[in-house]
Amino acid sequence: MQSRPGHPATRPAGGHADRETGGGRSIEVDFFRGIVLIVIVLDHIPGSTLSHLMLHAYALCDSAEVFVFLGGYASAAAYTAVLAGRGEGAAKMRFFKRCWEIYRAYLLTAVLTLASGAILALLHLNPPMVELTGWQPFAAQPLHAALDIAVLRRQPYLSSVLPMYVMFALCVPFAVPLARRSPLTALTLSLAIWALARPLAAFFSIDDMADWAFNPFAWQLMFVLGMLCRVQPIGERFHTSRAARWLTWFAVAAALSFAIVKLFVLTQPIPGSFKQNLSPDRVINFIVIAWLAAQFVRMGSIAWLARRLPAVVTVGRTGLVCFVAGTVVSLVVDTATPHMFHGFRGVLIGLGGDLVAIGAVLMIARGWQGWKSQPPRAATHGAGCG
Repeated sequence: MQSRPGHPATRPAGGHADRETGGGRSIEVDFFRGIVLIVIVLDHIPGSTLSHLMLHAYALCDSAEVFVFLGGYASAAAYTAVLAGRGEGAAKMRFFKRCWEIYRAYLLTAVLTLASGAILALLHLNPPMVELTGWQPFAAQPLHAALDIAVLRRQPYLSSVLPMYVMFALCVPFAVPLARRSPLTALTLSLAIWALARPLAAFFSIDDMADWAFNPFAWQLMFVLGMLCRVQPIGERFHTSRAARWLTWFAVAAALSFAIVKLFVLTQPIPGSFKQNLSPDRVINFIVIAWLAAQFVRMGSIAWLARRLPAVVTVGRTGLVCFVAGTVVSLVVDTATPHMFHGFRGVLIGLGGDLVAIGAVLMIARGWQGWKSQPPRAATHGAGCG
């Protein structure tokens, strides 16, 4: 990955990885997206063993920042590809349709979450997860709760990241051209909205953690950074300069410092509002880690790894499907995993559940891609008759 100075870095458009995959796609970005989607599933399994080794364990940021950042990068890539091939009108229409796709995915995720909660409650299984799904308040006032879900006032467990993606997709046709024309203006505007995120959320009545787990006015910064990295990459000349080498050493030191603080200094859980409103320390921690990841991309290490793990790349290319299906996978695996064991036995059981969850996500991605790649029977038959 590459970026402007001070931004997380991504590989420039038209780079070697993009030529490999075709269609403007980057195998590194798809690989990172696949990893993040799998991590999100594991992070939502309370008994997971592998989740203790994920980004949130040694950094102040977590997979959410990576997910939103890559979403901005991929959105900018898709918009510019359609713009170059079919024009501005088609590019705008593509993202207006994308809003509807994401909204439907949100509703489906909410339905699956509530249905899972209902089944668990009926079978008297996993009471903590029943509470997290929000089934009980929904059952008490189903019509009122359904309306709240439809208008985004209430977002069931695991579906809360998608509503802000609806807003971001709406803004892509306006944000990407601005980022291409005047990146400094786009970044300044994004930073200003981020700084005013809390009063803006209060004004629109979405500042309650029970309503919006992610403040979209704050998290748009991650999305915009991803877009800027796609449309305004820095050149190889800077990356080979002494300044870039110093930046890399600074990023290493900063990442280690954040890890020490997280592991040894912060003994109490960090308030949820820090993540909800994307606190500055999370942004800085993400940027230094993203810069380091970019150096591995430049060296070809990520592409080499991606080519040897194509199943993970497939997950990244079927992101929305894997996100929705992953909610059910995490709920099922958590319910099926015994929680009464501790110590080494508990670690082994948790690891077994992790492997089942990873395998399920990989199979879902492969199955969906295989189904999508098949030509429609009706279209094939019609072509034969014509």
